[in-house]
Amino acid sequence: MAADTQASGGELPGDPDAAIRHLYSHHAKALHGYVGQFCPDQASADDIVQETFIRAWRHLPQLSVNDQPLRPWLYRVARNLLIDANRAARARPMSAPGQPAGEIGTDSGLDEVLDRQLVLAALQHLSPAHQSVLVETFYRGGTMATIARELGIPHGTARSRLHYALDALRQHLDEHDAIAC
Repeated sequence: MAADTQASGGELPGDPDAAIRHLYSHHAKALHGYVGQFCPDQASADDIVQETFIRAWRHLPQLSVNDQPLRPWLYRVARNLLIDANRAARARPMSAPGQPAGEIGTDSGLDEVLDRQLVLAALQHLSPAHQSVLVETFYRGGTMATIARELGIPHGTARSRLHYALDALRQHLDEHDAIAC
């Protein structure tokens, strides 16, 4: 009779780790089959079964004292977890992702493309020396010391070229704005 009680899960080993392994080996397959009928996917079913065994582990002292079969207790816990998951899913409203407020009314980056074209046209009006300093500084992220070394010019000359290049670029863009208005 003791072997029959142990097989049904009523008698658990004294060690908590051995007890939960015993429960899992005797009941996990049947519990997966039961839970799988009500879950939308395998991952959800696995989560419910795992949570059921976590709760069984937490209640091992009460389950070990009781001589009643454990499978009904496991099914009841799984059923309650399924109900809770269903309620939680219904409580979350289904909604479509909306556009952030900053993007409403824009033409999906058209302004950015136009700005790039304006800057490129303005760069083409600069001398090659001024272009190279601007490109190295702002597009490639170089420091003044690195740019001066790469271009073979003194540090002060690189700074001066950057200053005059930005000034010329600003003037060209201001002229374009005046024409556009």
